[in-house]
Amino acid sequence: MTMTIAILLTVITAATPLVIAAIGELVTERSGVINLGVEGMMIVGAVCAFAAAQMSGSPYVGALAGVVAGAGYSLLFGFLTLTLVANQVATGLALTILGLGISAMIGENFVGAPGIKMQPIAIPGLSQIPFLGPLLFRQDLFFYLSMALIIGVNWFLFKSRSGLKLRAIGDNHASAHALGIHVLRTRYLAVLFGGACCGLAGAQLSLVYTPQWVENMSAGRGWIALALVVFASWRPWRLLAGGYLFGAVTIGQMHAQALGLGIPSQLLSAMPYVATIVVLIAISHNRRTTLINTPASLGKPFVPER
Repeated sequence: MTMTIAILLTVITAATPLVIAAIGELVTERSGVINLGVEGMMIVGAVCAFAAAQMSGSPYVGALAGVVAGAGYSLLFGFLTLTLVANQVATGLALTILGLGISAMIGENFVGAPGIKMQPIAIPGLSQIPFLGPLLFRQDLFFYLSMALIIGVNWFLFKSRSGLKLRAIGDNHASAHALGIHVLRTRYLAVLFGGACCGLAGAQLSLVYTPQWVENMSAGRGWIALALVVFASWRPWRLLAGGYLFGAVTIGQMHAQALGLGIPSQLLSAMPYVATIVVLIAISHNRRTTLINTPASLGKPFVPER
């Protein structure tokens, strides 16, 4: 039982940044904007969170710095694609490359520095429940925030008036504009929210998952988060399930290496990305479901009539 709990705890820790980053990108894409800079925002959030935690001595200050860094970096994407109407795909890719470079420059003085790990928060009473207590009620702040984000975003998108407007913009920005909905303002807020979530996910990497700074420590998780949004058909609860599936694959390949199964370690390390490709291929066969759920204006520029 102890071993099972330990393995499941590592799966939760591995899945949490994927869920947080993906839920932010889901909201962004629901507004009709595709931001491929998730990896860049995550790594910038990770290095800023680690640096702030080191200088302040508080992991909570570090987490806040990660959110601010991710949100600020996303505003650059928003300015280029929404105001200057640059190509969204090319801009996202460019900002990912830029983010990797910026993070390496900022983190140069923090390589090898001891990390400040965020400790779990035990909920009185509930944390004592056998099996479920340690898994669900004795976790760090990032886990609780990921659950709150899933619940909150699901309510916002499908139960609130503002969520209906955001989905209307994602489906047809011209019609939404004609009805008096502020398309650019809504998209800016969605991009800002997505960036804040990516920065928070990056902070989890440097404050909980691996409490230290290592160059390029996001290791492709931003791309997995992007695939998760498609995997979930832009639905929050499906995204949660997909995040934990990919988290289990990530941890599973580590345990497989430890058991010495005779499989090349390089192949095992590639398993999360192989799983991503397999899932995307499987989804592509169900074109009807994909077309129904995909925001119709995704990636299309909007220029208001003057």
